[in-house]
Amino acid sequence: MQRKAYAPVAALAAAMLTVGLASGCSSGSGTAGSGDDAKSGDASPSATAAQPGKYQSLPEPCGNIDRKTLRTMLPGVDDQSEQDAEKTYAGQPALTYDTDRRVGCRWSLETPDGTRHIAVDYERVVSYDPAVSDDDRARQLYEARASAADIPTDSSSGNPPSHSAVNGSAGSSTPQNRGASAQLLAEDDADTSPTPTTTPGVPSAPASPTKNAADLAPRLLDDLGDDAFLNDRLATADSGVHRDITIVFRSSNVLVTVGYDQWAADKHETPGSEDLQSKARGLAHELAGHFSD
Repeated sequence: MQRKAYAPVAALAAAMLTVGLASGCSSGSGTAGSGDDAKSGDASPSATAAQPGKYQSLPEPCGNIDRKTLRTMLPGVDDQSEQDAEKTYAGQPALTYDTDRRVGCRWSLETPDGTRHIAVDYERVVSYDPAVSDDDRARQLYEARASAADIPTDSSSGNPPSHSAVNGSAGSSTPQNRGASAQLLAEDDADTSPTPTTTPGVPSAPASPTKNAADLAPRLLDDLGDDAFLNDRLATADSGVHRDITIVFRSSNVLVTVGYDQWAADKHETPGSEDLQSKARGLAHELAGHFSD
């Protein structure tokens, strides 16, 4: 009888031990499972990678400008022989090593009164940081250029705001600083206000009743691309006086730079800002139109 009584007790004890072990294992498994879920969650991406830029290619630079625009910006081009005029209109491609990322072209015309140059540069920006989009990287590069050129920000210039704020850090002190430029503009344009020449069908910057030195000083432009600025610099050299107009604008992940300068053989004849700026802005607006689709 004792043996019979012992068997059920032993069996019951064994059963209870089994249940306890099973419960412990179950509890342990749940804790381990929570740990695995946490690690799994940590391993999964916390944010979606930044989006690529809108543009994946660049236009052919030398054939991307209307001939009427070139004729206006290079007065006297049609006075050349037909062969020389065609060569001037064709432009000279910039030497680049990756045409998917950067292209450019340059035009020049030399006359007895001086020389004019046009330069266009396209740069397609690609961000290699997965947390920074191509557009944001292009904006950073644009702001760095605006800062290096010492372009006034909205608050300091009184100009209409641009689409994004320019980095307010001061750039290096260069001949392009706005104080020197504004002074030169005031001296050169106080007595003269040249009227821009236009050609039917050629884009031009929006007209304004009267421009003074402040209107023509280096500044942000709020009607061009996503962000834009214009720089105006007068320089003297042994060979003559020249004025350089530079416009940089951003359209999504592409930075476009337009350079337009006039050299005067006579040091007593200073190239005017208004005419050159108007023509440079007209060209910039024409190029920006190619990115509006």
